[in-house]
Amino acid sequence: MAEISDTLHWSNADVEVHKVVVGGFDNNVFVVRCRATGDGVLIDAANEHELLLDMCRRLGVRRVLETHGHFDHIGAVKEVREAGYEVAVTAADAPMLDDVGYDVFLDDAEVIEVGRLRLHAIHNPGHTPGSISFAVEGTPLLFSGDTLFPGGPGATHFEGGDFATIIDSIDNRLFTFPADTIVLPGHGDDTTIGAERPHLQEWVERGW
Repeated sequence: MAEISDTLHWSNADVEVHKVVVGGFDNNVFVVRCRATGDGVLIDAANEHELLLDMCRRLGVRRVLETHGHFDHIGAVKEVREAGYEVAVTAADAPMLDDVGYDVFLDDAEVIEVGRLRLHAIHNPGHTPGSISFAVEGTPLLFSGDTLFPGGPGATHFEGGDFATIIDSIDNRLFTFPADTIVLPGHGDDTTIGAERPHLQEWVERGW
């Protein structure tokens, strides 16, 4: 198993972000941990449940937040629920979890407490009807799921996806954040709002 120091991806005096890449689709899984209390939350129980459960135990994870319901992001949900962790997803994407289960719904503008940290939920339909991002209050961190990547929006050709909707989600819900906001997507490398915002019209014109 990876050591905690090996998974540390970003930190300041208040927050630790741990990251592992799992499964055949190279999904990013993050743990956001309050340094003051040791409490954590896991974002996307995607795959490799034994690794994720080890992280959950060592990093004080109290619950799991799903950015959306696509199969590659929920592959470990069944096992983490069986281990006693509450799994939250939006009502719009909950039907995609029928085979693995879920516990509670996430709503737009919901504030999720993780120790002394506050995560703000942001509904971002377009990749899926219920896609949701999480901004960590008082930090530059924005977890975008599969809504925003380096170089453009997430795919919209799947059932429930819509290109115009995801562009609106990005433009009006994410590009309102400061330029130095760090975007941590569901796959691939981090980017920033400032790096991506100038390219919105290019994405619109290319159509993906």
